[in-house]
Amino acid sequence: MPFTTIEVEASGVLGSITLNRPEKLNPLSLQTLRELAEAASWLDGRPEVRVVTVSGRGRAFSAGADLAGFAAGEPGAPPPREAADAGRVMAEAIESMRAVTIASIHGHCVGGGVVLAAACDLRLAAAGTRFSIPEVDLGIPLAWGGIPRLVREIGPAMTKELVLSCRPFTAQEGRELGLINRVLPEDQLEQAVRELAGELARKSALTLSATKLAVNAATRELASTAGAWNDADVLLSAFADPESRRVGREYLERHAR
Repeated sequence: MPFTTIEVEASGVLGSITLNRPEKLNPLSLQTLRELAEAASWLDGRPEVRVVTVSGRGRAFSAGADLAGFAAGEPGAPPPREAADAGRVMAEAIESMRAVTIASIHGHCVGGGVVLAAACDLRLAAAGTRFSIPEVDLGIPLAWGGIPRLVREIGPAMTKELVLSCRPFTAQEGRELGLINRVLPEDQLEQAVRELAGELARKSALTLSATKLAVNAATRELASTAGAWNDADVLLSAFADPESRRVGREYLERHAR
């Protein structure tokens, strides 16, 4: 399939999705969210693919949602609610893929980028990776089903702390919290992801799929994403709320100095 903001490959038992707007630190625009969902479907149509890696080209995994594009409306954009819901659709498409997914994280992993990583089955990060979830400071909620996915991985108390405080955290803290599986020197990350993907791909497709389905069923009992359909409505409410918009403008002005 033709993609403009990501690269998608399938070779034998291995597949890959690469965010490919490095000059912008791989923002998650509406187009990118759609393409990620389409890529998940495209790879699911290849039953030989057992493991898919998800990464970002250039200096970052992802700078998060392209809020300017959502607020202003991109050319040919769908109705506002459909656009606001695109991130949830993307995350569910990635999470429900038949193949085991491995997020390879480096540089910056911000907001919606954290949701994308959390939708993957496994997460490896370079030691210097800087994570942050700045949505509340920007006057919007963390949407796209991000809250239940974080609760599954790090628990409710730390989800509240990181999302409400918006404080950055390191890959090592992410590892200690349970969000990150492994932390590696940056020059070893790509090789470690490649080796893990190869190791998993050598296992039987049946047992890989059965194990993933069993774990996902158990995590849905811990924190279901079934209510995430409402995230789009809360997000649109925040875009229309005067205080939320003022808070967001003030945050952006402080950080532009």
